[in-house]
Amino acid sequence: MGREYRDVSQARGMQGYNPAHFFSIRPRMLLFSPMRLGPFPLPNRLFVAPMAGVTDRPFRRLCKRLGAGYAVSEMVTSRPDLRDSLKTSRRANHEGEPGPIAVQIAGTDGDMMAEAARYNIDRGAQIIDINMGCPAKKVCNKWAGSALMQDEALAIAIVEAVVAACQPHGVPVTLKMRTGWCAEARNAPVLARAAESAGVQMLTVHGRTREQGYKGVAEHDTVAAIKAAVGIPVVANGDIDTPEKAREVLRRTGCDAIMIGRAAQGRPWLFREVAHFLDTGEHLPPPSLTELREWMLEHLHDHYTLYGEFTGVRTARKHLGWYARSLPGHPARMAAFREAINRSESCESQLHVVQAYFDDLAAPENWTLAA
Repeated sequence: MGREYRDVSQARGMQGYNPAHFFSIRPRMLLFSPMRLGPFPLPNRLFVAPMAGVTDRPFRRLCKRLGAGYAVSEMVTSRPDLRDSLKTSRRANHEGEPGPIAVQIAGTDGDMMAEAARYNIDRGAQIIDINMGCPAKKVCNKWAGSALMQDEALAIAIVEAVVAACQPHGVPVTLKMRTGWCAEARNAPVLARAAESAGVQMLTVHGRTREQGYKGVAEHDTVAAIKAAVGIPVVANGDIDTPEKAREVLRRTGCDAIMIGRAAQGRPWLFREVAHFLDTGEHLPPPSLTELREWMLEHLHDHYTLYGEFTGVRTARKHLGWYARSLPGHPARMAAFREAINRSESCESQLHVVQAYFDDLAAPENWTLAA
C-alpha cells in the first residue's frame, strides 16, 4: 500500500499526488486519523456548520453526541452594544457542551472584532471563527459576512486584528468563507493564502458565491484549488447531504474535513451515518423508533432549558418541522403532527404531541405505515 500519512496535508507535496486517488484508497484513514486545531485534538473530521437560529447549544450537543467531531456556535455580533441582549447571551451559552468551544464572530471593524474575540475568550471560547461566509442580506448590507470578500484589504485587516488579539491567549483563529462574491470574482484562493500568512489555522469554504445564496449547486473545484494552495487544514462545505456525497467531496477536493449544515436540520444522526459509511463502505441501518424518540425528547428538554417555555416552545417548532421530514408515517398523520406542534403553547403540550406520535407509530396496526 506504500507509505502511510498521518494527515492528508503530508501527502500534498509528493510527486504525482492526486487527491481523488488518495481518498479512494484511504477514506477510513482520513476520517479517524489525528487532527488538531491548535492544542485541541478533534475526534473526527465531520463538522457542524454554524447556522444562525439553528446551531444553538442544544443542537450542537446533540450533533456531537451523534457523531460530529466539531461544532461552531451561531454567529455572534461584534457590536458591544448588543452583547448584553438576550439573543446574544443565548448564542454564547456553552454550559455543559463538550469542547473545544468554538465561537463565530461577525463584524466590519478590525478593532471591534478583536475586542469581540477577547470578550468571548474571557467567557470560555477556545477557538474563534471569523464569519466571511454568511450570505444573508441583513448581514451583507452592513458589509459583514461574505460582503467582506469584496474588500480584500479590509478582510485581511480584520483577520490580522483578530489573530493578534487571540495569540496571547493561545486561541486558534479559523475563517469560514465562500468561493467569492460572484461568479466573476471567485477570490477565495487569494484570501485563503493571505489568511494563512496572517495566522489563520483552518479554513472552511462553502462552494457557492455570495450571489448564489443557497441556490444552484455548490462547486468544489475552487475548494480543491484552495486546498492545493495552502498548507493549513481546509474544510469543504456545501451540498453534503448523503454519505456518498461526503465521500465524493473528500475525494474530489483532497480536503482535510467536511462540514455539514442544512442537511443536518431534523437529521442530526447524519453524522454517524457518514462516519459509518466512510469507515465501512456500507450504510448504517436507519434509526429505530426508540432512538428517534429519545433524541427528539432530549433535544426538546435541552431546548426548553435554554430558552424558557414561551420562547422555547415557539423556536422548537421549526426543529420539529424538520424532524417531521425524516419521521416514518402516513402523510396525513404527519400533517396532523405538524399542526398539533404548531398549536402547542406549552412545553408539556409539545412533549405530549411528540410522545403520542411515537406511541401511535409503535401500535401494531401501524407497523406497515411506519416501515
